[in-house]
Amino acid sequence: MPYPFARPYLTTCGLVPENQESPIHFIEPEITSARYHFRRNHFLYPNLLSFTYWIPIRGNVERPMWISLKELYDLPSVTVSALLECAGNKRSLFEPKVFGEQWEKGAMSQGNWRGVQLRILLEMAGIQEGSVEVVVEGCDRGKRKDSAQEVSYTRSLPLEKAMHPDTLVAYAYNDRPIPFKHGFPLRLIVPGWYGMASVKWIKQIEVSAKPFTGPFQTKDYVYYPEKDSDAGAFPVTAMNVNSSILHPTDRDILSRGIHVIEGLAWSGSEEIVKVDISVDNGTSWAEAELDNDGESGYHWIRWSYEWEASHPGEFTILSKSTDASEQVQPSSPLWNRKGYGYNAVDKVKVKVE
Repeated sequence: MPYPFARPYLTTCGLVPENQESPIHFIEPEITSARYHFRRNHFLYPNLLSFTYWIPIRGNVERPMWISLKELYDLPSVTVSALLECAGNKRSLFEPKVFGEQWEKGAMSQGNWRGVQLRILLEMAGIQEGSVEVVVEGCDRGKRKDSAQEVSYTRSLPLEKAMHPDTLVAYAYNDRPIPFKHGFPLRLIVPGWYGMASVKWIKQIEVSAKPFTGPFQTKDYVYYPEKDSDAGAFPVTAMNVNSSILHPTDRDILSRGIHVIEGLAWSGSEEIVKVDISVDNGTSWAEAELDNDGESGYHWIRWSYEWEASHPGEFTILSKSTDASEQVQPSSPLWNRKGYGYNAVDKVKVKVE
């Protein structure tokens, strides 16, 4: 759907630190430009001097090393086309409501990331026996609301995920240097996992022989199914199977006739194989047409369904996706008190006149 006389805007959720949604309802290209890529920050942007930028690779390794940007650029590179989704995407839809940035549907974007496989750097340093995780620290730091001390944004990956060929230390996005607000000069990219794993402004990489227990690993980005206790808690990792209805939008008023219902579907682990649509609040379902367009793996796919609105009234439209491992969007999300991983059947209400 072209918009020749207007440009969409990011939707502001917060400015200090900056958190902005992508206008996914109004951008057609499969590759999200840097201009419209969502922004998720925990602290203010860091101060960096790229011409003195080196990163250490240390910890449980045989050959601790420092690597410069130039040395990194000279290593073999790969490009991975991947969707990044904030773990809090759709948080505003939880019932009962949860605290945190009230993201709607736009805390997600996708594009082409180019860089060096993390495993190449780890192999250069030599992983010692007994290693279990790789800890990546970002240059962004500040005070959390639960502590008076400053901390850096730091996350760890299991060694198996860190060694996956698609896990990158990236330096380019859509064939241009990664924009500063998205992690320049180096950003970790962990396809298939929620965006919290893709640490921006990499400061150092450390191989660890024990699990990392920093606050962004063990306090945040954890599913807490109980409101008042930590019982049953488990970590946020791969993106859930999900879908979003983009057109029509919620509370649209439509004329009678044929309308095309359009949207996106995605999963962190498997390819989407089916999207079902209901125009009567789940009483009956029909299968949408998938537009794979040669894309699979870490991309969302677009889908569409022609609906003949033959009579006036109010209608509830639902979308439900299924991936290749037979994971299906649930009718209700896993409620958790930090509001992560919302993936209930998507819903919009429209009126036909």
